[in-house]
Amino acid sequence: MPGIEKLPIDETLEDSPQTRSLLGVFEEDTAAISNYCTQLYHAMQRIYDAQNELSAATHLTSRLLKEYDKQRFPLGGDDEVMSSTLQQFAKVIDELSSCHAVLSTQLADAMMFPISQFKERDLREILTLKEVFQISSDDHDTAINRYSRLSKRRDNDKLRAEVVEDVYTSRKKQHQTMMHYFCSLNTLQYKKKTALLEPLLGYMQAQISFFKMGSENLTQQWEEFLGTIGTSVQNVRREMEEEVDHMQQTIQEMEQACDPLYAPCDPDPAHSPVCRSLTRKQGYLHIRSKTGLVSSSWERQYFFTQGGNLMQQGRGEVAGGLVTDLDNCSVMAVDSDDRRFCFQVTSFDGKKAVTLQAESRRDCEEWISTINNISKRIYLSDNAEELAARVNQCALEAVTPSPSFQQRHESMRPSSKGRVARTGSITSVGSEPSPALSVLSLDALVAPETPIQFDIISPVSEESLGQSRTSSQTGRRSNPFGESGVVQSEDSEDSILHQLFIVRFLGSMEVRCVDSVDLIPETMRQILAARAIHNIFRMTESHLLVTCDSLKLIDPQTQVTRLMFPLSSVMQSSSHQDNKRLFGFILQVPGERGDSRALCYIFESNDDGEKICDSVGLAKQIAFHSEMDRKAVEKKKEQDKAKEKQQEELSKQRQIEKDLEEQSRLIAASTRPANASDGQFLVLSNSQSEESDTGGEEGKKKGESEA
Repeated sequence: MPGIEKLPIDETLEDSPQTRSLLGVFEEDTAAISNYCTQLYHAMQRIYDAQNELSAATHLTSRLLKEYDKQRFPLGGDDEVMSSTLQQFAKVIDELSSCHAVLSTQLADAMMFPISQFKERDLREILTLKEVFQISSDDHDTAINRYSRLSKRRDNDKLRAEVVEDVYTSRKKQHQTMMHYFCSLNTLQYKKKTALLEPLLGYMQAQISFFKMGSENLTQQWEEFLGTIGTSVQNVRREMEEEVDHMQQTIQEMEQACDPLYAPCDPDPAHSPVCRSLTRKQGYLHIRSKTGLVSSSWERQYFFTQGGNLMQQGRGEVAGGLVTDLDNCSVMAVDSDDRRFCFQVTSFDGKKAVTLQAESRRDCEEWISTINNISKRIYLSDNAEELAARVNQCALEAVTPSPSFQQRHESMRPSSKGRVARTGSITSVGSEPSPALSVLSLDALVAPETPIQFDIISPVSEESLGQSRTSSQTGRRSNPFGESGVVQSEDSEDSILHQLFIVRFLGSMEVRCVDSVDLIPETMRQILAARAIHNIFRMTESHLLVTCDSLKLIDPQTQVTRLMFPLSSVMQSSSHQDNKRLFGFILQVPGERGDSRALCYIFESNDDGEKICDSVGLAKQIAFHSEMDRKAVEKKKEQDKAKEKQQEELSKQRQIEKDLEEQSRLIAASTRPANASDGQFLVLSNSQSEESDTGGEEGKKKGESEA
């Protein structure tokens, strides 16, 4: 006979909607079997009771057997052997219906007993297990809801322990009940064959043994047919017993293995480490939905990833619905006021955000890692899990002190066959390293033992003490909202370029070798690897304002300037080669000892990172041309001032010469009577005329006094 459809016992703990849907199909099949067996039982009861109406009852039985093909069994539609066997029985019963007599004792033992046992014992047991399973499932849902509503405060440890124990007990009860229920339903698929075939086999044997009719050929023919059917029944029974033993063994093994999984949180994290190489995941999560302006509700749904999409499916639903697209999305752990283990998935355009809650921290981290792997489109490769594991291994190597890139490539170089060495990049897996990067060492690009800063530290905290001192000396009130208090220059307000971008800060660190083109990609690799290793998924969102004077990071809520970088200190800016949303720039800042040091800042934007880098380059060009124009204007002003000063000196010299000429003329006029006898006019210089005039007057006065 063909294979028997079975319920998967190993998926009972997960209790997915697909399993529930398959369970519903088996329950419908059970109801159909129960209905059909009830009709067959009544037909055989009529054979047993109605001795005088044996022919009519036999005809009815034959008709019911012929209608087996018309029955809509969800799991038995393709059983051609069973259908053909029943058709043969119906034909025989129809031919012998006119000559059968009352065989009360034989019919009671061979025909009525098996069908009665199947109807009263097996079907009733399944109905009882169904009711017990429904009760345990409702108790488990109630316990899960109580556990999800636990507060984050630690003053109710007793209540938390009671709720966790309740979840453990209800989940264990549901799991065990569900496994036994599945076992009974799977066994029913075998028993329905024996329950249908054994009464008919006993009926035919009783008829043959009682009447001793038919020719030897007919008897031999039907005895051979009945022997074949008997062998088939024995084979089905033997297969059923083996399957029951296997299911019982599976139940025992799963009860022992799944005992730690009944608790919602793992008491020993080292026993079950977080798997970060997943590209597919499914399970129950709580999703938050707004019910009002400030109120929200949580609903427990079954979530699963399908390709690059996150899907959800409720119990009783045939298929799942789309929640959000995971390609190029961002995911981070968030703090909720009333829930634990929450994380948020934001679409690539930032317009849709979904907040979800997991059962435990391990489950939360696995969901975040899986969505991160899907966001990088690792699932599109042939060996997705192997590639994700290699990416995470590269992340581990990225934060481990390692030799230079040259030594790493030499150590990974194949010995005999030409194998391609694995690169150490996280975001660009499979890309060839540049020649410059293969020559430079890690210490030449990044300063050793350099800490990575993952949060934006506002300069307000460092300068608050100096501002308080300055305000106390100058009598100026300090700003309580955390602004730096520096008045913006008129140049920044009158700047030609004003471009605003939405960015998220990933990290910053001190670097070396500022002229290297591979410095920013290597810094991106270091920071992304460190975030992946240390489970840092939270990113600070800011507005990046690009002007001709500076780059400003502004708080989108309070419009406070968090950081401001002079445009002249930006040495280099570039975006990632593969992930265009990643970009960074290098700043030249003064050091503690009076020297300068370089810092590299890495960001993630909603737009293309090349646009931001082009905007920074445009701002530097505008600033450069503005500086050149300013220097030209200043040079022209200096030349004009020099010309004016030269003109003033020339005018002063001319005035002096004019005054000297006038004075010499006056001196000549005053000395004309004394020198009239000579009949000559002497034109002297200024100094000589003054001395001669002074000497002449003094000599004249002296002569007059002596006389």
